[in-house]
Amino acid sequence: MSAWKRFLVLAALSHAALSPAHAANGYPDKPITLVVGYAPGGGADITARLLGQRLSEQLGVSVVVENRPGAGQNIGATHVARSAPDGYTILVSSSAMGINPSLFPKLEYDPVKSFAPIAVFGQSPNLLVASSTVGVDSVQELIAYGKKFPGKLNFSSSGHGSTQHLSGELFKQITGIEAVHVPYKGSGPSVNGVLAGEVQFTFVNIPSIATVLGSDKIKVLAVTSAQRLQALPDVPTMSEAGVDNMVVSAWYGLMAPAGTPEPIVALLNKATNDAINDEKFKAQLIQAGVEPMTSTPAFFADFLQKEIDRWKSVIHTAGAKVD
Repeated sequence: MSAWKRFLVLAALSHAALSPAHAANGYPDKPITLVVGYAPGGGADITARLLGQRLSEQLGVSVVVENRPGAGQNIGATHVARSAPDGYTILVSSSAMGINPSLFPKLEYDPVKSFAPIAVFGQSPNLLVASSTVGVDSVQELIAYGKKFPGKLNFSSSGHGSTQHLSGELFKQITGIEAVHVPYKGSGPSVNGVLAGEVQFTFVNIPSIATVLGSDKIKVLAVTSAQRLQALPDVPTMSEAGVDNMVVSAWYGLMAPAGTPEPIVALLNKATNDAINDEKFKAQLIQAGVEPMTSTPAFFADFLQKEIDRWKSVIHTAGAKVD
């Protein structure tokens, strides 16, 4: 073989090694579906659509979002777990994946064994938001209202097992107030419940409420992050508002059905991390109230197990269960 031919062969091999699509044997060659286990308008849905656009540009195929709401993400997760492990049906997982094993007595999937983790790509704290019908302007006023009028408070969430749900349960546990949980099918409907005065307060992630933050029908009382947010510098943390041990963030990640070939997982991980490292996309996530993250599949697997262990303790203490 001549030196020139040897160079061409090595160049071709190098190109193939650098191209994840070649490593994945031609994948992808048809549209990819991102399954969101919540209704349109919620944090998982908004971040999925933002990421889907970037993945479509990088992978050269359509990436569509399919909403399968219900049962705290379980309907969507079960659908993906039962799907073909070919990289064309991907779950946009939320924190519920770490919560549901302890909250639901029986699941039709195993959060660890049924999926191949791809990447966890963002976290978002919750805002404590009250309906203007309650007439409170601070967390302490909401607590006082709840103690003065026991049985009068209801709080909404995006569904059983969401961080919004458990944030509400933690809030009750720490403050001693009574409040009835009213689950909705997604963060969007949950926020609408507060706007309409159907419920008195909610914990909701920023992407789900960004479009109505200026509404006179709601009052933002606090954020569940450790520090104030740059996007909302006037909103105190729960600790500053007098409620300690209320640091809670939702997270978002991609998970494929178990058995998905490693080259496909590696391709999707790289595409996700490349999207996160793009300054324009990173700015979009930050503006939406999501803290961007890059990760490996191994990191996500370890992260998920720690989340399962963490929420098991919290749920046991709170006594929260779903029949």
